[in-house]
Amino acid sequence: MIEKNLGIVVRQLRESRGLSLRNLAEHSGFSAAFLSQVENAQASPSISSMERIAHALGVSLGDFFRATEDRHSSIVRADERVGLRSQWSQARIEALCTNHPGRKLEGSVITIQPGGMSGKQAYALSHEAIAVIFEGELELTLRDEKHRLQRGDAVTIWADVPRRWHNVSDKVAQVLIVTAR
Repeated sequence: MIEKNLGIVVRQLRESRGLSLRNLAEHSGFSAAFLSQVENAQASPSISSMERIAHALGVSLGDFFRATEDRHSSIVRADERVGLRSQWSQARIEALCTNHPGRKLEGSVITIQPGGMSGKQAYALSHEAIAVIFEGELELTLRDEKHRLQRGDAVTIWADVPRRWHNVSDKVAQVLIVTAR
């Protein structure tokens, strides 16, 4: 897997949009100091925090992977997936799609270590997603309801419904998420 430095990608996207750290802070709800720490690899945001930063930049989380990508093939080999790590979430996110203009779907695999979670609280996104548990089991909070999902279980997550992933087991869990852009 090819590992991307989230901080470099955030800085590139922010600067390409002509935004200052303060502008991005206003749009994302984070402090400029925290965003500076992210850009300088001094802080590891949770998955939900990455999603909020991406939304404030006008991109999807998957666009973080592709910000510096030049490949235009439709095939993504397992050992060539671009990924990001979140130490806070104890998770690794891997992109399953390459950079194609007009693409309507985005796929990613999230591997969450025991005790890892997408964020402290459920967070709503403005797009719909389908998720399938590939390995282990995860607790998914939708609004205020907790659901225990096991290998093979699938769920549709509607737009604007707060969601939170949490690995409450003692084994690694992996979920495939396909999102409508």
